[in-house]
Amino acid sequence: MRKLIYGMNLSLDGYVATTDGGTNWGGGNAELFEWWLEQEQGIETFLYGRGLWETMSSYWPTGDEQPGATPAHVAFARNWRDTPKVVFSSKPIDDPQWNTRVVTGDAIEEITRLKAEDGGPLRVGGATLAGAAMRAGLVDEYEIVTHPVLLGAGAPFFSALDDRVQLDLVETRTFAGGVVLTRYARA
Repeated sequence: MRKLIYGMNLSLDGYVATTDGGTNWGGGNAELFEWWLEQEQGIETFLYGRGLWETMSSYWPTGDEQPGATPAHVAFARNWRDTPKVVFSSKPIDDPQWNTRVVTGDAIEEITRLKAEDGGPLRVGGATLAGAAMRAGLVDEYEIVTHPVLLGAGAPFFSALDDRVQLDLVETRTFAGGVVLTRYARA
């Protein structure tokens, strides 16, 4: 069975995006970006909700061609384009590119099917999609990258759950600027 990982940058008060969907509140941090690159390179398939898909696909298809792109940005863009992606959306997406397929049906059914296959790890992204996967008991690991900023409101990293989920701490790390990684696995 494949591992399903949910990891995102979040504010100290637990939000992954502002109320208007903004995600540029974390500031630039080369060390953290290189860590994210390493994590993403180990993922076999990205599972996105439509909102995160639109955010990622608005920049990363040409992220390696942008002025001032660092070697890490070039590698991230290439990895993003090459890695298979599944986008879960209630509406079709016209001409999905960059190794992407769209699922308009039952997300939990498809994620369960993908997890049961042989292969490498899956990453779920987007708070709504990840929340559904958490409630279904499908998330195996959480990569929580907390930034020292309070947003006050927005899209929460964690959604309401029906039952308690016991976790084991498997890693902590501090990055420049007071950013802290905590990684947990289901107990």
